[in-house]
Amino acid sequence: MIVFDSVSLKTSSGILFLLQLAMIIWCYLMVVFTDPGAVPENWRHASEEDGIDVNSRIISDNWDATYPTSEGQRAQRYCSRCQNGKPPRCHHCSVCNRCVLKMDHHCVWVVNCVGARNYKYFLLFLVYTFVETVLDTLVLLPYFIEFFQDEGSHSSSPGDIAILFLAFVLNLAFALSLLCFIGMHASLVTRNTTSIEVHERRNLVSWKYDLGWRKNLEQVFGTKKLLWFLPLYSTEDLHNIGALHGLEFPTRSDAVV
Repeated sequence: MIVFDSVSLKTSSGILFLLQLAMIIWCYLMVVFTDPGAVPENWRHASEEDGIDVNSRIISDNWDATYPTSEGQRAQRYCSRCQNGKPPRCHHCSVCNRCVLKMDHHCVWVVNCVGARNYKYFLLFLVYTFVETVLDTLVLLPYFIEFFQDEGSHSSSPGDIAILFLAFVLNLAFALSLLCFIGMHASLVTRNTTSIEVHERRNLVSWKYDLGWRKNLEQVFGTKKLLWFLPLYSTEDLHNIGALHGLEFPTRSDAVV
């Protein structure tokens, strides 16, 4: 019975490990090969069509700000590098040399920007990588404990024990660093902001895109909770949630700048 339970445990652990690895690879490929969102060519704001000369009011590529016009209206943002209009929450990436919709950051590990259309995949990649690393750490834990025991009780050679001890330490350090990174992004998602916008909104009394944590989560993961843990969106969400396309975002009516 003990042998059977041991074999079953190892089999279950192996299957779980392979499932986690498959999810990591799936999410990673989705982050790498999904366009984070580019501004359509000759994109124009609705206010520009009403007669506001946007091209004459070039606004900083890094700040989500507007300049008041003489008529009390606000000129929309314009990218002097891309020579194109800039939708809300859009920023120019100096690495990709283009404007990215709802840009969070450029990630060297995925060789791509993380933006409106692949942010969910990036978050899932972090979560599944963290879970996989924790599983590895738990598997290596007995060898870590064995390292401190008497040499006569070691089940492996001293060299193998030393390597497994080092692997445990590295996995634990990586898991803790991922946990901090996930915690930071969880805070951003629940407040409906990005890494770039956190610095931009320092002087704002309230954030106009913060709709409450439930709706904020839906802006990234969609309304179908069964799909929250898969790098997929339902057709209904893609049709109904404009924020997933990165061009239009609902705002709070009571936001104070």
